[in-house]
Amino acid sequence: MPSKILMPALSPTMTEGKLAKWLKKEGDDVAAGDPIAEIETDKATMEVEAVDEGKLAKILVPEGTENVAVNAVIALLLEEGEDQSALTGAIREAQQDAASQAAPPEAKPAPKPAPTPVPQAPQKAEPAPAPKPVPLPAAPASAARSNGGERVFASPLARRLAAQANLDLTRIAGSGPHGRIVKSDIEAAKASGGAAAQRPVAATAAAQPTAVTLPPGVTMQVPALLDTGEFEPVPLSTMRKVIAQRLQESKQTIPHFYITLDVELDSLLALRKQLNDRREDVKITVNDLIIRACGMALQQVPECNVIWTGNQMFRSRSYDVAVAVAIDGGLITPVIKHADRKGLGVISAEMKDKAERARKGKLLPEEYQGGCFALSNLGMFGIKFFQAIISPPHCSILAVGVGEQRPVVKDGALTTATIMSATLSCDHRAIDGALGAKWLNAFKKLVEDPLTMML
Repeated sequence: MPSKILMPALSPTMTEGKLAKWLKKEGDDVAAGDPIAEIETDKATMEVEAVDEGKLAKILVPEGTENVAVNAVIALLLEEGEDQSALTGAIREAQQDAASQAAPPEAKPAPKPAPTPVPQAPQKAEPAPAPKPVPLPAAPASAARSNGGERVFASPLARRLAAQANLDLTRIAGSGPHGRIVKSDIEAAKASGGAAAQRPVAATAAAQPTAVTLPPGVTMQVPALLDTGEFEPVPLSTMRKVIAQRLQESKQTIPHFYITLDVELDSLLALRKQLNDRREDVKITVNDLIIRACGMALQQVPECNVIWTGNQMFRSRSYDVAVAVAIDGGLITPVIKHADRKGLGVISAEMKDKAERARKGKLLPEEYQGGCFALSNLGMFGIKFFQAIISPPHCSILAVGVGEQRPVVKDGALTTATIMSATLSCDHRAIDGALGAKWLNAFKKLVEDPLTMML
């Protein structure tokens, strides 16, 4: 019996993924441990290795297929001594498995309605009140109207083309949604010498702004722009879909609050220069020092080193810092474990390695999962201040901006200092304002007195 190659679960939360590329083709010999395909998850593109040896006899899921369910059969492997005749039954079985997974569950028969009780005595029915008319949405002032006040719905492009051709929009029948006049209607009217069909009254009366569905429970009336030809669909990667889902969930379900402190960087910058002058093989960045300060602040205020899952809170014994790294199509957060006790040289080398592999999609799941706390640094882009969104189940994330010269008052005298704004986003279910302020002050003290991080 041919062996089944299944869609693997490459992370604990993965339920489906994209089969990005086959590294073997049908008929190729495969040894155990050979990479056979690349799978794109919400975080990275990873290679899948063969478990058994044999010949790749049949690829059931072509490369580029999205939303492939975990444990779905993606290919069949013939073992030694088996020939192509053994494939027929295995292919049929795999197709039946796929069909059963995709089929919706059978609907249960509806219960029989209870008998309607007979009224004891007939009662005089009260006449129902006449329904109140529902007002139609008000037309924008810029909308074209006929001489009788009738609103004409047309795309901006159609209006422009009609004006250029001196065509009366009220005499053109629209073929777009709800009778909307689009570009093709104007071109047809021009081709017929301007004698377009009279606009149907029923279509005009029914024309309304198109409702676009937003997050659950929210709708708004917007013009139907997609029929103008000025927009094109953008394919969504698996990563972008998951980012959209998780961050929408975060803002809808996590009660965020934000606290900000300005932190002086002059002492930290001086220490960084001293360290980099001593060694040419290691270059410490400001971000490396901030990662170390975050880890030590978590160690000093462990009540902030927590995650929230459902209705439970858990505290980690390891003070890890997840660092946001921008990659093509989104971002990923490689985790620096035990950031409170690692040397700056180790943090620097590990961060450079993980950021480089993150941009190539080569991080392992255990390298970007876990932790309770995240750091997002946009200072290299010149951003002064921003508020970051918490990525569940984390309960906090620190957003730091650029270090810049600002006026400050010291000992009653006006001077300048290098100041960085640091904003902590907290999940109020787990971290209260006073606790978040305690952590942020611990971080500020470490950054402004960086020699304490060397102890």
